[in-house]
Amino acid sequence: MPEIKHPQDAIVRVTRTCICGSDLHLYNGNVPDTRVGSTFGHEFVGIVEEVGPDVTKIKVGDQVLVPFNIACGECHFCKQNMFGNCHESNTMATAVGAIFGYSHTAGGFDGGQAEYARVPYANVGPTVIPAGMDPDDAVLLTDVVPTGYQAAEMAGIQQGDTVLVFGAGPVGIMAARCAWLFGAGRVIVLDNVDYRLEFVRDYAPCEVYNFDEIGDPVLFIKKITDWMGADCVIDAVGAEASGDPMQTITGRKGLLQAGSATALHWAINSAKKGGVVSVVGVYGPTDNLVPIGNMMNKGLTMRGNQTSVKRLLPRLIDHVMNGTLNPKAIITHRIPLEEVADGYRMFSAKLDNCIKTVMIPPSANK
Repeated sequence: MPEIKHPQDAIVRVTRTCICGSDLHLYNGNVPDTRVGSTFGHEFVGIVEEVGPDVTKIKVGDQVLVPFNIACGECHFCKQNMFGNCHESNTMATAVGAIFGYSHTAGGFDGGQAEYARVPYANVGPTVIPAGMDPDDAVLLTDVVPTGYQAAEMAGIQQGDTVLVFGAGPVGIMAARCAWLFGAGRVIVLDNVDYRLEFVRDYAPCEVYNFDEIGDPVLFIKKITDWMGADCVIDAVGAEASGDPMQTITGRKGLLQAGSATALHWAINSAKKGGVVSVVGVYGPTDNLVPIGNMMNKGLTMRGNQTSVKRLLPRLIDHVMNGTLNPKAIITHRIPLEEVADGYRMFSAKLDNCIKTVMIPPSANK
């Protein structure tokens, strides 16, 4: 049972929590300093049970969604709305801020795949869920929806652009959907799992291709874009990418680099000269083998970051409440938290057409 440790803490009784694709990087050993006994989970909503004496923005009984970023709200970066890069919440790091349940590399905070969670800086992150919002929609606003939206935002999409998304997991699905909000003229998604491709084709909607069936993916993209490449490319895969044996051996099996950089290779080489590559797939904080020379010689812009959920929440809440976005439609499985091990196995092995799993803790029914 977590306890108040700081005057700005809150204790939240978790009512919904999710397994994220990024959790698989922890599960499979790609993120350094993931310690035995850590509680995973950075996507959760719940009811405020207790607050510290300095908490004024939320109160006991409020139903809140909790952004996956832990941000102080006062540092140099938070004041620039870069909540994913908070300089105070994760003082041992020079890049990322703190993240719930995401190893000591990201601050060592316990996460929300639990019945209760301690939420630091409770005047900053936790956001009261609007009346009438489905909690299944709310829990996806803690990470998946903002990350997909920021992926499209960072891609610099101009009216009529061709947008290519690597990965048809939840974030890739949401990035493809959000690309249309920025004016995309064509959206293409590559993956090698047919049921995911079918899902994103219907949900986004978009063109889909199985990269196991098209030969060289870079050459294929060039062929279907008049030999120019895509204007904007989104890497929504990160360290778990398959498709290149050398990258798989060195990045996923041997851990000689910070995960397999296959999707990032393909993204750089599939982009049009002068295009933009947006990276939201998670890589470890060490070296990767990437074709940086191609990026420079093609005049590409590359952008990436952990999503600043708090910055995006007002507009995304509006999109959900007015029906522009329907996050809960990507949820395919709802299971008790006690079955979390089966949930991880199902999601990792892509069993039973699993897209997104929401877990319900026993305490949710109190």
